[in-house]
Amino acid sequence: MFLVIIALAFLSSCNLENKQTSKPNIIFIIADDMGYGDLGCYGQTKILTPNLDLLASEGILFINHYAGSSVCAPSRCVLMTGLHTGHAKVRGNMEVNPYGQFQIPDETVTVAELLKQAGYVTGLFGKWGLGVENTTGDPQNQGFDEFFGYYCQVHAHNSFPEYLYYNREKVYLENEVIYMPKESWSRGLGSYATKKIDYSNDFILDKALDFVVRNKDKSFFLYLPVTIPHENGEAPADEKLEIPSLGFYADSSWNKEDQTYAAMITHLDGYIGKIRHLLEELGIDRKTIVLFTSDNGGFRYSDLNHNGILRGIKRDMYEGGIRVPLIAWWPGTIKAGIQSDHISGFIDFLPTACDLAGIASPDYIDGKSYLPALLDEEQPVHDYLYWEFHEMGKKQAVRLGKWKGIRLNVFENPKALIELYDLEADPSETRNVSETNPEMVDRIKNIMDQAHVPDSNWVLFKNEF
Repeated sequence: MFLVIIALAFLSSCNLENKQTSKPNIIFIIADDMGYGDLGCYGQTKILTPNLDLLASEGILFINHYAGSSVCAPSRCVLMTGLHTGHAKVRGNMEVNPYGQFQIPDETVTVAELLKQAGYVTGLFGKWGLGVENTTGDPQNQGFDEFFGYYCQVHAHNSFPEYLYYNREKVYLENEVIYMPKESWSRGLGSYATKKIDYSNDFILDKALDFVVRNKDKSFFLYLPVTIPHENGEAPADEKLEIPSLGFYADSSWNKEDQTYAAMITHLDGYIGKIRHLLEELGIDRKTIVLFTSDNGGFRYSDLNHNGILRGIKRDMYEGGIRVPLIAWWPGTIKAGIQSDHISGFIDFLPTACDLAGIASPDYIDGKSYLPALLDEEQPVHDYLYWEFHEMGKKQAVRLGKWKGIRLNVFENPKALIELYDLEADPSETRNVSETNPEMVDRIKNIMDQAHVPDSNWVLFKNEF
């Protein structure tokens, strides 16, 4: 009898261990300001992205996926919390004292905290933008076991910085930089390098790969928000795009800006190849899901056609500002070569991650897990997607099935007319059909009115408070 009890205890221990380690690893990679049309698998014909194209051909590609916002900080807040910008704690890029962006409060529940509670080791490598060290928004106060990179978006403008942070401590690089004056909008943190040796994203990738190696026998969540291809607004005019080498694009007849941008995207694509190779080498590729996206639409117009046929760029509520790629790869689980038209967004990552981890999502979030779509099963759909934007006169947008509604300059005029587009017939948003569809305009207006929750930190309308 004693031996039977021992045997049962041993089997129970093994089953518990298997249960703990059977949860898939989750790797979530975000490009910074990369457009919907920058990848070959999304129609790009000039910039080479072989690794991402292969990932898409062996996994699933979403064609109706949306960022949380059309700029960095609010988009990342939506991703971390599953709340849209109508009531998220961060709804725009706002600089605060002593430096950094408006921080998420202590009571915020992030996807990292939920996964950590589920037994995951959590690591963040790259740009955070939701609070600096020793604040409530510090990533290590928001569920991340390990952090390496940039706390602040302004610091992250420079891809050849003086230093990065590792778990709240500065790690100095070999670069020499010039800082902007303290009285400038960047509060003395913006900079550009006069001596470029250490490329931050390469260091960030190396730390991320090391994290994978160290945790290969555990369930881990790796969040990898690189800064490619974001420009450095503080650098001289012809050096705002930063990359160690132009590679074979140096031999093209393109202008230097296009050469540099293309080299950045292809350099990032090389990271995907390195991550995949490591997963395969460690034998954990079949227990790891890799997701790749961008934090908002492309930020520039050029012959490289960064946003494809979509109208607008970063900071727009048109599709070019908020529709982004999403590729998911999970060999042996996700069928190869699937293209999904499921309408999804950053709000959906938190519940998807919870589904992957086998835990419940908070009941107050706006997202819906897209795990069924990943598994090619019946997928629940959203009633709507909502955005509000706190710059450029302030704006609102709603995606409701095939319909898209946009309201501009709402700070001065909360009752501004709503533009309406049929995205199935007109994905480039060239024909405003609001006059011939008044009932749909009314539905979208009601959603805009209900989805916005007033917050004194994020005043959307002039007389709101």
